[in-house]
Amino acid sequence: MSLPAAEQLRLLTAGTAKVLSEKELADKLALGRPLRVKLGVDPTAPDIHFGHTVALEKLRQFQELGHQAVLLIGDFTATIGDPSGRSVTRPPLTRDEVLANAETYTTQAFKILDPEKTEVVYNGDWFRKMTYEEVLKLNSRVTLQQMLQREDFRNRLDSAQEVRLHELQYPIMQGWDSVEIRADVEIGGTDQLFNILVGRDLQKEEGQPQQVVMVVPLLEGLDGVKKMSKSYGNYVGVNDPPQEMFGKLMSVSDTLMARYYQLLLGETLSPDVHPMEAKKALAEKLTSRYHGAEAGTAARADWDTRFSKKDLAAADLPELSLADLPADANVLTLSAHCFKIAFEVEKSNGELRKQFITTGSVQLNGEKLTDPSAAVSVQAGDVLKLSKKHAVRFI
Repeated sequence: MSLPAAEQLRLLTAGTAKVLSEKELADKLALGRPLRVKLGVDPTAPDIHFGHTVALEKLRQFQELGHQAVLLIGDFTATIGDPSGRSVTRPPLTRDEVLANAETYTTQAFKILDPEKTEVVYNGDWFRKMTYEEVLKLNSRVTLQQMLQREDFRNRLDSAQEVRLHELQYPIMQGWDSVEIRADVEIGGTDQLFNILVGRDLQKEEGQPQQVVMVVPLLEGLDGVKKMSKSYGNYVGVNDPPQEMFGKLMSVSDTLMARYYQLLLGETLSPDVHPMEAKKALAEKLTSRYHGAEAGTAARADWDTRFSKKDLAAADLPELSLADLPADANVLTLSAHCFKIAFEVEKSNGELRKQFITTGSVQLNGEKLTDPSAAVSVQAGDVLKLSKKHAVRFI
């Protein structure tokens, strides 16, 4: 795909939080050569969610425009742990743990990026070769005052929380990565701004052209308030099953939809599209991206069968054996059992009562079960609806 530099600039800056600077990026694009675009990731966990994919989507845009995507795996820096946004020191990971995570991380990243056109590099390739003398020389290029400009370091010191010396190395190491791969552009979340700027400084000292800083927003989770995170339970995982992924995305608020279109698909949501149709299209496109078009279409059809047509009897639902149900079940214990076994979700009794049972969400073959302590008897073929996104069939 070849576009004029001005049109590339418009596409590439859309949805970003900050670009330093757009003029520098325009000048680099006008060179007419593929730019080396760096995205560094520390594989501190085996799975990634949609919040992680925002930067990957931006890297994909560069890739589709003919630029060189460089996915830098921080196999060395991950053993330190990025202190960005952290109020405490990260627990260290072993190299074996990091490499195992890197394998699954890259597999998931290649659901977005073209693996044939992606240069994958590991920063352990140069950091593990450094002598202590070389480390000291690299450290001499920055000052403690510079490092303490980082808000997270400063906040921890102000609140009498410890900052370990090895954490001060992290921005320097991330910056040196840019020197090693001669990055023209570095992409990162807004929390990476300081680290990327260190890379610019080190490139200048090395006589290299300075990389353009491109930071993308942190994606809000399904609750529309906190950033997407597994710890908040408001995430959509790249490896979530198709129906689960589609169902989670259908819970996105109308006000957040346009942001998801821009950050996760690189598209602008038309104001003329009905919100429900826009949401279904968003869910289908993203499910198709990670599981294939057939799975995306099937997930949408299943959703329509379950919820738009209210025809749960014909839907493809998780099945639970009558033999495994708790004895003398009431509405509360049956609901808790179904959530735990079919969906691996632990719900407290209070949550089940207030949010699901008394509100009429729990229904047996379409009949609302609003008394938590009422005895309930089910037969093979019965369907228990637990919420808008959860229903089971008994066998």
